Amino acid sequence: MNKWNRTQLLPDRPGIPPMARMPEPETIDIEALHRSLQAGEYDCICVLGPTASGKTRYAVQLAKELRGEILSADSRQVYRGMDIGTGKDLAEYGDVPYHLIDIAPAGAKFNIYQYQEAFARAFQEVKDRGVIPIICGGSGLYIESVTRAYKFEKGNGVDPGRLPGKTFFIGTLVSREERVRRIDVRLEERLKEGLVEEVENLMKTIPAEDLIYYGLEYKFVTEYLLGKYSYDDMVMLLGNAIHQFAKRQMTWFRGMERDGVTIHWVLPNQK
Repeated sequence: MNKWNRTQLLPDRPGIPPMARMPEPETIDIEALHRSLQAGEYDCICVLGPTASGKTRYAVQLAKELRGEILSADSRQVYRGMDIGTGKDLAEYGDVPYHLIDIAPAGAKFNIYQYQEAFARAFQEVKDRGVIPIICGGSGLYIESVTRAYKFEKGNGVDPGRLPGKTFFIGTLVSREERVRRIDVRLEERLKEGLVEEVENLMKTIPAEDLIYYGLEYKFVTEYLLGKYSYDDMVMLLGNAIHQFAKRQMTWFRGMERDGVTIHWVLPNQK
């Protein structure tokens, strides 16, 4: 089976209800998890979740408790200079080391093959120092490419021996209503922080069609700056697009569970 077909797992796909029941939250025993990691039962932790679910904050707190390091699994945070729109929120990391953020120039098209290779190098370097790698992100394709050692149809792909073999998955869970509220609040904050100005500055050196390629914030703000939308229409359309994106993320993660991956869902402010 070609695993890359998971992009078909959208809310309107036959057999997958768009409003499936939310998973039940668990409580993670951090000390027991640490013992399992030390015993070799797991070689990596992955904190995943839809946008605005609190996964970065949770992963950072986990890294502090376990003295781990973050390996980002975000398809857009790899780009330098694309900070507000991708929600890097680097201040949240504090003194926790992170990897795979700001590793490609804005305007480039960093692909899944490059990510898998860059991840393999970072993962091995962290492991060689005896540190716990904690994957954190919402890009399901990127997460699965490294935690399930995908090989590509073209024959490309990293040797599975260089990737995690036993990952403990934690998902951050918020209600749909809370997720909607958080997305709306966060979009308003990012606009105030200078999202439009960030895109405007990028347009000085990057063709508009290349920025539109990155989707969501970069697509709609670029089109607004080109005169396609009014400001209010841009905000409304962008907000709707982010809500739809978050739904697709959850559909992807639930699809991983149907494929046999165990995800331990937690409330974002609890362990």
